[in-house]
This record gives sequence, structure tokens and C-alpha cells, in this order.
Amino acid sequence: MALEHNSSTHPPIPPTTEDQRFDWLRLLRSRRVGISTFYRLMGEYGSASLALEHLPEIAKAAGVDAYQICPEAVVRAELAAGEAAGARLIARGSDAYPEALLDLEDAPPLLWVLGDTNILNKPQIALVGARNASSLGGRMARALVSGLAEAGYVITSGMARGIDTAAHIAALRTGTIAVLGGGVDVLYPSENSKLAEDIVAQGGARLSEQPIGLQPQARHFPARNRIISGLSRAVIVVEAAAKSGSLITARTALDQGRDVMAVPGHPFDARASGCNILLRDGARLVRNVEDVIEALSPLVDRAPELPRSGQKQGADPKRSLADTARLHQQILDRLGPSPLGEDQLIRDLGSSSKIVSPALTDLELTGRITREAGGLIALRA
Repeated sequence: MALEHNSSTHPPIPPTTEDQRFDWLRLLRSRRVGISTFYRLMGEYGSASLALEHLPEIAKAAGVDAYQICPEAVVRAELAAGEAAGARLIARGSDAYPEALLDLEDAPPLLWVLGDTNILNKPQIALVGARNASSLGGRMARALVSGLAEAGYVITSGMARGIDTAAHIAALRTGTIAVLGGGVDVLYPSENSKLAEDIVAQGGARLSEQPIGLQPQARHFPARNRIISGLSRAVIVVEAAAKSGSLITARTALDQGRDVMAVPGHPFDARASGCNILLRDGARLVRNVEDVIEALSPLVDRAPELPRSGQKQGADPKRSLADTARLHQQILDRLGPSPLGEDQLIRDLGSSSKIVSPALTDLELTGRITREAGGLIALRA
């Protein structure tokens, strides 16, 4: 259970010194500090070092006695192991950090990356599916990858057996990213060890939010899946059972505002049941790569440029001052003293988080609204 601590959840300024990076990692690795608690602490205290100083008293107030923050030796060991593995630790907000993750409330504060970090900010499509993939499923994955690569997309997946493996292999020469459930240096499953090395050697990347050297466990994969979908403009499911990690990725993608597509399958094939469920529930049907490209065209056209490090989030060169003022008033008109969920507000406005979130930041900074725990917003009394 994470420590509860209500405060601002604005993205923190990325670390600019080795000491700051050390403190970020130490705070994130401390017991009971999850991602939301990390951001709350950073918002309250302004720096990881101050948050670390206050963490024991916060834990005590929450009923956790004899709390100890992550030992410095543990952090030094992880940083040394990362350096030995040739991995790079990148922080949210830094130039190398994937822009596609910036609009996620639970974006990883830190990522370990092995390989070319430049690939992280190229347009990506996630392709996932069954570990016990059929021969036909593998052929479909390879055909989709070939067409998407020709259209300029990097293929992102989870390096699992089956469809993930087929997708990565097909995309080796054109660019692929493997998001891992364990440490970025842990080659899992073992039969994909050469594939993992080839991904890095041929200009791709492996990344993970988990500590260096950590063996993957079942509970890590749902969190891994949110990164796969978050990085991508769309998620394509080739084969999946009714209860599978691929469906978790697809549902997470929907929550993140990403498109979900699925390849249909025979009703008697258990490996197709998950895809057929997604199609029943409104996913885009994929027969060939042309179906994907057709669906992606409007997505690419309407996708606004995400703010890079150092750019003020409220500053949108495509919106005039009058448009911004109008949006501010529309937000204020829909809020009252009773808290309203940010997601619900965005739906009520018929807009997107990329447009509304900077406006909410402006209104909070000027004291017009207040943010509360759980993503709730209200007019400031």
C-alpha cells in the first residue's frame, strides 16, 4: 500500500545534476512510494531531496513505524549496474524521454534504456498477441510489420513468446522497441536472448521502469503493458485469448485515448476469442495493413505536438489568446464547488487531454481551480 499524501501532481522539473538524479531514483525505490506518491511528494516539496527528508515523518503519520528510506548503497549499486550494462537512465521531462508518455498520469518518472534513445520519439505502433501464436497469426504479424515499417512506423511490443517475438524479428531492420517487465538487462524469456541483443545492435531499444537486474514477476506485466500502449499511436492485437495480457494492453490503450485494432479469428479458436471480443466492443477490424494505415491517417493528422522539455505547457502556438480564454471560460462554467473528475470534464468539453490539461494548469496557477486526490478538480472557494 502506497503512502497517502495529498498535494499537487504537476510533472516535476527533470534532474539536471547527478545528485538530483540519485535522489529521484532513491525516492522512487523507497518502500511504499509508488508513481502517484512520487509525483505528490515532488509537487509538495519541490525536490526529491526534500521529499526524502520528510518521508519518514509522512510514513509515521500514516501509521508506518520505523520507516527507512531506500539505502544509498542500493541506489549506488543500481546505477553502477546500469552503467556496466550500458544502459541509460532517463527522467521524465528530459529530451530523451518519450514524448508519447507525457500525457499519462502514471508516466514512469525514470526509465532505463538500452539502445538508441532517438527511436523512442519516432511514431510507434504496438503489435501484441498470444504467446502460443498460430502459424497464421505469425504470418499476419510479419505482414503488418512489413507494411507499417514501410509507412515509417516503429514497432513496439513486449518481447514475449509468440506474436511479440514475430513482430520484433520482422521489425529488426526498420526499428523496434521492446518494453520489459523486468530489468532492462534481464533477457526474458531466455530463448529471446539473441533477439534482445539484436534489437539493440540493429538500432532499436529495450526499456523498463524496473530496477536493473530485477527478474520479471507476473505483477509487473500489467504495468509494463501501460507503457507499451502509452508509447504507441495505436495497439493492434493479432491473436489473444479472452483472458490475456494482450487484452489488458488493449483496455489500457482505450483508457489512454489510443486506438485499438484487432485481427478477427475463427469463433472456435480460443486464440481468437479475445480479438473477437474487442471487435464486438468497437475495436477497428484489421484484415491487412491498408486497414491500419487508413485508420491511422486521421490520427496522425489530428495529433498535436506534445510539449518538449522547457516549453510551457499552456503555450500552444496553434491556439490564439481568444481561443485559450474561451476554453478557460468553458472549463470554469462546467466546474463548481463539488469536485469533478478530469476525465469527465474532458468528455463534457468534447476535447482531448492534450488541449484541456495545459488549460487546467493555467487555471490552477492563477488560483481559479484546485486539484484534489484522485484526479478531481473543483472551483477554488
